Amino acid sequence: MKFTDLNLSEDIQSAVVAAGFEQPSPIQELTIPLALEGKDVIGQAQTGTGKTAAFGLPTLDKIRTEENTIQALVIAPTRELAVQSQEELFRFGRDKGVKVRSVYGGSSIEKQIKALRSGAHIVVGTPGRLLDLIKRKALKLNNIETLILDEADEMLNMGFLEDIEAIISRVPEERQTLLFSATMPDAIKRIGVQFMKDPEHVKIKAKELTNVNVDQYFIRVKEQEKFDTMTRLMDVDQPELSIVFGRTKRRVDELTRGLKLRGSRAEGIHGDLDQNKRLRIIRDFKNGQIDILVATDVAARGLDISGVTHVYNYDIPQDPESYVHRIGRTGRAGQSGQSITFVSPNEMGYLGIIENLTKKRMKGLKSPTAQEAFQSKKKVALKKIERDFADEAIRANFDKFKDDAVKLAQEFTPEELALYILSLTVQDPETMPEVEIAREKPLPFKPSGGGFGGKGGKGGRGRGRDNNRRGGYRGDRNRDDRDGGRRDFKRKSKNNSRDFENRGNKRPHRASSEKKNGFVIRNKGDK
Repeated sequence: MKFTDLNLSEDIQSAVVAAGFEQPSPIQELTIPLALEGKDVIGQAQTGTGKTAAFGLPTLDKIRTEENTIQALVIAPTRELAVQSQEELFRFGRDKGVKVRSVYGGSSIEKQIKALRSGAHIVVGTPGRLLDLIKRKALKLNNIETLILDEADEMLNMGFLEDIEAIISRVPEERQTLLFSATMPDAIKRIGVQFMKDPEHVKIKAKELTNVNVDQYFIRVKEQEKFDTMTRLMDVDQPELSIVFGRTKRRVDELTRGLKLRGSRAEGIHGDLDQNKRLRIIRDFKNGQIDILVATDVAARGLDISGVTHVYNYDIPQDPESYVHRIGRTGRAGQSGQSITFVSPNEMGYLGIIENLTKKRMKGLKSPTAQEAFQSKKKVALKKIERDFADEAIRANFDKFKDDAVKLAQEFTPEELALYILSLTVQDPETMPEVEIAREKPLPFKPSGGGFGGKGGKGGRGRGRDNNRRGGYRGDRNRDDRDGGRRDFKRKSKNNSRDFENRGNKRPHRASSEKKNGFVIRNKGDK
């Protein structure tokens, strides 16, 4: 199927073609026709599968630009995802003249109110800021025809359930609701039953969750050797753009500092940075002014940046699904990518759990030596010198130094001058500054059953002494801050994802099929 087969309007079709898209992804192929028919849809797929276009294209298609009213509302878990969704919706709706605004905390609410007053057809926002604007009567929802909940499971994990319910209660009942989520916990199903009308459940099967264009590797390494191993690997791989994932804010700050000391163009993002700085760093990374982005899971969730060639998991994630989100940052738009996960010896059991989820086995890599990294850097330096000598624009500047060059040539031999140039260009591993990264406790791993791995068997991955490890993840959902802080953007709430029971609602019985839960499941390939 091609996008031209999806009955989208001419304006939207031209924007899709201009963006270089020809064939819809599985989630787009199944969701867009249903959404165009006006049906409520629950889309289950991992990040990086094209969910924004899946809900964005049919929503944009229905917007009546001659009416200066807010006709669609998108609720997103984080500021970055809200901004990114706004940018993508604007890109696809520009030819049609659709006005898209984003609202989120950490930025001037007065400026956002002014932008809304200037006109909007679609508003994308985080739950807290949306509620603030609603209470100030700056955001009117009485004309909303399409409500979209993006990354719904993440919003539940972050304690946004009450805010979401409060927002939905202010949206007209006669509307279309589109809900997208990577996982389908009971709380998400209850939202579907309570706030949606006969939703169709579009599910992308597990075998399609990971990108075949991403080569996945792991390196077994001691905690104190991780940083040197990673930087050597970067010297060998020479990634064009790469993202390094750290488990905590402190880790991100230390890794960023260490990479800069070693001469890399690196910047870090996490929840403690103010919004303007975070957006500036992401913009610089997109524009190639930064080579390495260091981030926590939450800060980087939903980032859609083309050209990322490598993802380095400095810390293995506590939640196996976060691994899928991480590696989804590379291998996009048909390009190839690599992910490398650094695993301490007593964390090896987690690999099996991740592999069970992704249905793909990671390949082991040997840690490069300092000498191998040095040789790689020399090759890169020599190639650069060759390229520069072939560049007429660079050679045109040589005349400025001709007299000085003649004097140097009389005093030193060509070999001595070349040695000096290389010594300035290539950093000797023996003279590199020492970088100390504070040690983090390894993730706790219980041999007992339960969790993702269950008892025995598939959860563990036998490698040497680790072949008796089994069981599953024990880490909590606040995986972003094990250094004492709470997770980025987490809103404190008296209730968590069990809020329905806490307020006296009965937990629905486990039905024998999804139809009894109010869903029609439509898997990829079903007609």
